Amino acid sequence: MSAANRGVVYKGPGEVAVESIAYPELALGNRKCEHGVILKVVTTNICGSDQHMVRGRTTAPSGLVLGHEITGVVVECGRDVEFLTPGDLVSVPFNIACGRCRNCKSGQTGICLNVNPARPGAAYGYVDMGGWVGGQTEYVMVPYADFNLLKFPDADQAMEKIKDLTLLSDIFPTGFHGCVTAGVGPGSTVYIAGAGPVGLAAAVSAQLLGAACVIVGDMIEERLAQARSFGCETIDLTQDGDMADKIEVILGEREVDAFVDCVGFEAHACGCNHGKEAPATVLNSAMSLTRAGGQIGIPGLYVTEDPGAADEAAKQGSLSMRFGLGWAKSHSFHTGQCPVMKYHRPLMQAILFGKVNIADAVNVQMITLDEAPKGYADFDGGAAKKFVIDPHGSVAA
Repeated sequence: MSAANRGVVYKGPGEVAVESIAYPELALGNRKCEHGVILKVVTTNICGSDQHMVRGRTTAPSGLVLGHEITGVVVECGRDVEFLTPGDLVSVPFNIACGRCRNCKSGQTGICLNVNPARPGAAYGYVDMGGWVGGQTEYVMVPYADFNLLKFPDADQAMEKIKDLTLLSDIFPTGFHGCVTAGVGPGSTVYIAGAGPVGLAAAVSAQLLGAACVIVGDMIEERLAQARSFGCETIDLTQDGDMADKIEVILGEREVDAFVDCVGFEAHACGCNHGKEAPATVLNSAMSLTRAGGQIGIPGLYVTEDPGAADEAAKQGSLSMRFGLGWAKSHSFHTGQCPVMKYHRPLMQAILFGKVNIADAVNVQMITLDEAPKGYADFDGGAAKKFVIDPHGSVAA
């Protein structure tokens, strides 16, 4: 089977375009990919991680087809696919995992050893993540399909909640993972750094895990208002003042039980210096504001190479952290890609049974494929929205 295909292509810093691209094949290099499937993409989301590349803050090459948050319908299966059939509606974890290596077998699917020759771990349409074609497209190939894909039990029911379920490919599990690794549980007090889509997903996840109080900090009022819309306390980081004082006003205490960094390496200084990049500022705040013995989850992206960094050390991913403070307070730090498969099925159940309204929390905005360049621009401007592309008009229909 072959057909036309279009996708969102990175052209260079600040520029993406929707272009005709090759229709996917069940192939890996020169060999047949019998364990793969081809999907007709139903929804595919713009992620903050994509923005790092589009801003020119990574070594992403021009011509890269973007997109790692994919939900689709199976249209073709390789010979070795046993448990999926054409017509199945599935969620695609952004991690590509073989299911066979030591890490996959232990549930660490974010650092599969067999899908990226350069380093452990791979993702669709992302720099240094194995060269896999992205899914901000009309059609995409997914390898190791029986292992990777989450089939929705009832396609019609799933389409009714597709704006929520599309977030299972990345940001909902990622936010949830950040909270789990920060030790969030019933009665916890939690600080979420960043009110972008992952930060808002983490805030909802903290509530789902039973947190007593969730505080979200950001520099964009529209995003803070979005956090308040579902019951979070907020802190405007453009305002001067000591962060511990601000925490104390809310909690009556100067520290939180759990801290989740949903900002990453493009962090900016707070207060009067908020226009200045300070890539370690969130990590240092985490150590200052988390109680002794507390945990710090770091789903925010940090990179090994940042050509746009303000200083030479940061260009190599070297940050000036006050690590001795974290050691003195016996903090636990957890970094790295979320292993999506660890969480996506239970989070699917939470959505289907009405326990969480994640699409409302992150303010999903549906757009067409041709509107993707504008979606990137609006998102880069700080819009308090999660842009979800509907390439075939399936959701609109």
